[in-house]
Amino acid sequence: MRERLQRLYYGDDKSGRWFRYFLLIFDLVTISYFIISSLLHEGQTGRILDYLIALVLAADYGARMVLEKKRLRYAFRFSSLTDLIVILSLLSPLLVENLAFLRVVRMLRLMRSYHMLKTLRGEVPWFKRNEQIIQSSINLVIFIFVITAVVYVLEARQNPAINNYFDALYFTVATLTTTGYGDITMSDSLGRMVTIVIMVFGVGLFLRLVQTIFRPIKVEYKCPSCGLSRHDPDAVHCKHCGVVLNIPTEGDWG
Repeated sequence: MRERLQRLYYGDDKSGRWFRYFLLIFDLVTISYFIISSLLHEGQTGRILDYLIALVLAADYGARMVLEKKRLRYAFRFSSLTDLIVILSLLSPLLVENLAFLRVVRMLRLMRSYHMLKTLRGEVPWFKRNEQIIQSSINLVIFIFVITAVVYVLEARQNPAINNYFDALYFTVATLTTTGYGDITMSDSLGRMVTIVIMVFGVGLFLRLVQTIFRPIKVEYKCPSCGLSRHDPDAVHCKHCGVVLNIPTEGDWG
């Protein structure tokens, strides 16, 4: 069984590639479901879907654990801990109401697998050309939704203006973009402290993530000597071999 799992998760044959594509599609579908369901009233059908998704995620987690040689280290990886958070939030009714939106951290699993990245780069030219933008966009969405989850968990029962996740998302985006309409404000000390943290630290990170989407940190330029294809926008020498580069630019990157 271990050999079979090894081929599916890490193999380069057709079955392995298709299996990893299935996992990627499954993640995209479930993440979309997590986001939409968090904004709607959850019924019995939604609860059953949560349990079914939890079983699939638990099976995936168990399979990855079987394949790892250092299982204790794997269990304490950040991505592994986020997987456990998602599974527990799906299985435990006590966590569904307040922490359900943390299921979106499942996005951390997206594009974090070297083998998946290798497959996409080799078979999807569009992904290879836009990989930096895709990675930055995913990081931005995760950043916004995690902050939204914190705001909702802390304020849902104290602030009458925040009645659902959409209200928390609205407040978070308005704060991060420094729009500040003022229709939702924090009246308690903890809420105001969270708002200060979002404004001081979050705004800077938010702008940086947005910047990397529209102006990627690395540029594509193949080194004529060693073939390294990604360099800093203002690079004069290749970091790998030291050869002089002539990267076309449109002006100051600073």
